[in-house]
This record gives sequence, structure tokens and C-alpha cells, in this order.
Amino acid sequence: MKSLYVKFVVITIGIMIFSGILAFFISNTYYQQKLKPSNDQKNTVIALEIAAFVEEHPNVHFKEYLENLSAIGYQMYLVDSSGRESYYGAPFREKTLSASTIEQVFHGDIYHGIRQFPKKTFVTGFFANELKNTIGVPLTHNGMNYALFIRPDIKLLFNEMHILFGWLLALMIILSIVMVVISTKYLVKPISKLTVATKSLSTGNFNVELDIDRRDELGELSHSFLQMSRKLEQLDEMRKEFISNISHDIQSPLSNIKGYTNLLEKESLSNKEKTQYISVINGEISRLSRLTKQLLLLASLDRDEDILKKRPFNVALQIKELVRNYQWVINEKGMMLGYSLPDTEIIGDPSLLNTVWDNLLTNAMKYNKADGSIEILIEERDNSIWVIFEDTGIGLNHKEVERIFDRFYRADIARTRSVDGTGLGLSIVATIVKLHGGSIHVNSKENEGTTFVVELPIS
Repeated sequence: MKSLYVKFVVITIGIMIFSGILAFFISNTYYQQKLKPSNDQKNTVIALEIAAFVEEHPNVHFKEYLENLSAIGYQMYLVDSSGRESYYGAPFREKTLSASTIEQVFHGDIYHGIRQFPKKTFVTGFFANELKNTIGVPLTHNGMNYALFIRPDIKLLFNEMHILFGWLLALMIILSIVMVVISTKYLVKPISKLTVATKSLSTGNFNVELDIDRRDELGELSHSFLQMSRKLEQLDEMRKEFISNISHDIQSPLSNIKGYTNLLEKESLSNKEKTQYISVINGEISRLSRLTKQLLLLASLDRDEDILKKRPFNVALQIKELVRNYQWVINEKGMMLGYSLPDTEIIGDPSLLNTVWDNLLTNAMKYNKADGSIEILIEERDNSIWVIFEDTGIGLNHKEVERIFDRFYRADIARTRSVDGTGLGLSIVATIVKLHGGSIHVNSKENEGTTFVVELPIS
């Protein structure tokens, strides 16, 4: 134990073991006291929303609706008043559920199985694939009473485990830094700066300063820490905005459905107009169903090009149909929309590319002025086509243009306070275009407007 190397190795191993155990117990306490009730409440809200939707839409295809939800990432158990059972999604490992529990749900009580699940380590309790680790709510469809039990499956839960692991990692870093500062004088100054920076991050202050000019391991660590702080700042902004805004890609078809539903309330409508509006509403409902599946698939687009379902189709007709669906919004906002869309056939995934045009058009409307204009063009150049969306909206500054395709990034909220969204749209657009072998460019001037150019190969 005389050499610094041996001392450092022994102390480091001791620090890692002790801080890991302590951080694990603290994280487990946090899960039991905070995250577990929060997870129960969140899934309760989802279950009640499902029940409310089914009850308010008696014509909905009930089983198909539940199958779509299971495809999103939920496990469900449905039982009717006569005792007939149905399962949706991934199978439950343990299907034990008392008859009294089911009876209580039929009588209108909500079953909080997640919150009441026996206390175990957070990994075991979080992933316990048991029927009693669910939320149970009553629902009625076409006069038939049901009890619905629901829980997110393993794939969704993995997305939420980053909270616990984040706590675990943060606690291990903090404890390790404090112990190293006490145990070795050689690392006092640089580690002290990292400690101050970590505390600053924990209070929400991401503007930290560290010595990154050192040409050693500590210099590299400082540089990585600064990168982490910038990323944490972005994630913090994303969290605040994501909670307070409805998804950009889901809100668009909902707005269309609401608009055409309001138009259907007019008594002066002809049967032809009603049929047309109903057709648009059904189309938007179908698109909304596709979008919910696509949002789950888009996370793997960067890794799996086989996800594309390419076929020849007329991109001009697709964009014209999209414009027709949004015509009521454009008229309502007093905007002018012009387009030059010659018939053009390409080979691509129509569903994913429709998401691209949808995002670009809705952005052009959202960030435009009340009396602004939108121009959509298709130009064929060599062996590619250029699809151009040009608006006279608020525009973007240089910093915003550089980050506009980052996930969860949104432009200056002070200038767009009336616009909702999650910042996912343009990131999804860029990913889809890249998978098609194309590219997307943006030209923008603040307070003048923005132009998006999508270049795609024809074949």
C-alpha cells in the first residue's frame, strides 16, 4: 500500500463498491416513494382515457382499437360481465388475479395494482410482468360492461428506466467525486471544479465553466462534462416543453377532425358535402392510427432500412390531397397558398413521405403570419426531384437553423408562444428523407420567411 498506484486502485475500487451500493439503495427508495406512485397515476390516466374514448365512440371497432394500443406498447386483459376473457399485446408471465378484484372494477372502482404491488427492488418491481401489477378500470361499450386491466410492456418500461439509472449514475458520480477529493490531494483542484459544476447542474444552472485546455485525462473529462451539460440543458428544455405541449404529429390530424366535425354541424350542408367531410374525417382517423405506429418505428429508422415499404406513387397527387385536407385551416387563418405540382412519380414509402409533407406544411402554417403566404413547388432536376415549401413566416436565426433538425429542439419560444409542438417533427422529416437517399436543406431569414428544400431520387 506504499505506492500511489496501489493506493489509488484500492481506494477507487472501494469507492466504486460503496458508492454503487449506496446509490442503489437511494435510487430504490426514490422509486418506491416517488416514481412508483407516479407511474401508477400516469397509467391510470391512460386507462381512463381509453375507457372514455370507447364509451364516447360506440361505433369504434373495439377489439381492433385495443389491438392498435397493444401494438404501441401495452399489455391488456379484458373481461366482460359474463366472464369471457381476452388478452392483447405481449403475454403476462403471471395471470393470477383475484375474482374480488375483478368484481370491484365491475362495480366502478379503479384497481391500482402498480401502486399496491409488493415492495421489491426497483428492477424487479418495475418489470414484474404480472396481471396484478396493472391498472384496472371499468368501461362500457354498446351496452356491455367490461373490466380492462392495462400496463406498459417491457419495451415502454425500458424507455422510463433511464430515470432510475440517471439517479443511480448521478449519485455514483457525486459520491465518487467527494470521496476522491478527500482521499487524494493530487486530484483536489480539478475534481473540486467538477464537483462545483455538478452541483451547478443539479440546481438547474447549465452554464458551467471548466478547464478544458489541459492535455491529459482530466482535460478530456472536463470537455466531456461540458458536452454532457449542454446535452442535459437540451434535455431539460425538451422535458419542460414536451410535458406542456401535445405531440406535433398527432395534433395535426386531430385539428383536421375537429374542423370538419364543426363544419358537419351546419344544417345547410348538402349530402354531397357531408359525405366529403366524413370521408376526410375517416381519412384523418386512419392517418392518426398510422402515425401512432410510425412514432414507435421512427426510433429505429436510423438502424433498420428494411422498415421502408417502397413502391411507385405520384408524389404530386399525395401533396394535393394533403393540401385539400388542410384547406379549412389555411382559409381560417387568412393565408394564401399557391402550388405548382406537375405529376411526378417516384419510388418511396408513401406513408413515411406523407409524414414529411405533413410536417413541412403544418410548420409553414404554424409559423406564418395571419396574412402570409405559402408556396409549394415540385421541380425535376436530373435524376432527382426537389419538393420546395416556402413561407413568409417569422423565420429563423442562424443558431436556430443549425439546430432545427435536432430532436426535441424548438425555435425561440418567445417568438412562437402561440405555437405548440414537441420539436420531433423536423427530426423525423430529416430521418425519413435520409433513409430515402435524399437530403433536406433550409434557408431562412428572421421575420421574412423560411424555405425547406427536399431533394429525393426519382428511382
